[in-house]
Amino acid sequence: MQAYYGVFCPPREAILTGLANRPPETEILVAATDRIIAFAAFAAIYPGPGLQPGFFLKELYVAGSERGKDIGTALMKRLAGLAVDRGFGRIDWTAARANERLLKFYDGLGGDRKQDRVFYRLEGAKLKALAGR
Repeated sequence: MQAYYGVFCPPREAILTGLANRPPETEILVAATDRIIAFAAFAAIYPGPGLQPGFFLKELYVAGSERGKDIGTALMKRLAGLAVDRGFGRIDWTAARANERLLKFYDGLGGDRKQDRVFYRLEGAKLKALAGR
């Protein structure tokens, strides 16, 4: 995944440590053969009183050699099943507007594009500045 996004890939030991120490509210579905070929990382969200909780899908990743084999669809079906089993009313996620193949995939799942929303991220120095640190 890091290669796909063009970001630094930490050593295996650091990856395993990070997975073991991830926030307890996060979950990961994994598709594997003799290696991990895909995963979906997500967390439960609570939108407020009187509103149904749901999942926020942070990352759905399928190895390039495995794309087009319905693995991403299988992971999303499993995630939808978990949401229904837990009484959750939705799954939210973001997608890069420039990735037409990805948008077509999500459209095919039945997801509705929410044009009235903008995705924001607060990180790094700006995050620390807002925190007063």
